Amino acid sequence: MKETKVVRLKNDVRLDKSILLVGLPGVGHVGKLVVDLLIEELDAEKIIEIYSPHFPPQVVVDEDSTVRLVNNEFFICKANDTDIVILAGDQQSATGNGHYELGELYMQIADELNVSRIYTLGGFPTGQLDHIEEVMGAVNDASMIEELKEHNVIFRDHEPGGGIVGAAGLILGLSKFRDIGAACLMGMTSGYMVDPKSAQSLMDVLSSILGIEVDVSKLEERAKDMEKVVANLMEAKQQQQQQQQMMPDSSREEDLGYIG
Repeated sequence: MKETKVVRLKNDVRLDKSILLVGLPGVGHVGKLVVDLLIEELDAEKIIEIYSPHFPPQVVVDEDSTVRLVNNEFFICKANDTDIVILAGDQQSATGNGHYELGELYMQIADELNVSRIYTLGGFPTGQLDHIEEVMGAVNDASMIEELKEHNVIFRDHEPGGGIVGAAGLILGLSKFRDIGAACLMGMTSGYMVDPKSAQSLMDVLSSILGIEVDVSKLEERAKDMEKVVANLMEAKQQQQQQQQMMPDSSREEDLGYIG
């Protein structure tokens, strides 16, 4: 495969002022967890598959041991009579050029589907294992800020400080050229593991924005399992700190000197 391939499963799709939700794999898989749940709960219909040489060279092995190429997919559904478009998938581009090529393709499809508002969904890495309920936002149009604050989205000056990498950020920039208002909503996550608890926080905010109710029991179950993992990690960290405190000062100085 030398070029990106678009497979259309349904032609002549006509939508009216639709909202695009983007949840591709990223930090904590937060956005992916949210859109995967929405696809299931809103009975979304897949209309497009995208295959690209910019994706990592691998296949996905399904439960029955059959394989398929990694891809990204567009779905459509309705929420309170509003047309919703969802971009979900297995991977993001493995190259910088690929990010721009695929980003432009996503925007072309958004135009075809009459997208008038975009929400990209992701995680904001805190580096801390303790969960923070906040959802941080960034927008390509300042007029959206007050509207999103009403749904408990937090905005901080110059944050995220390192910018937003990948499709979640790039789509905001590209959509500005098309005069489409777009926001990136980021659940707080450690960045160390898949984070269903952060996805729950993000789902709460998104449900408020869309005016829908979504059964998050599956996320809750996964969150409980993850809490056990985090508790074990925190316990191991505390034990390590206690052992370091019990070491003689001379030993700690020797270790620090060696590391330096």
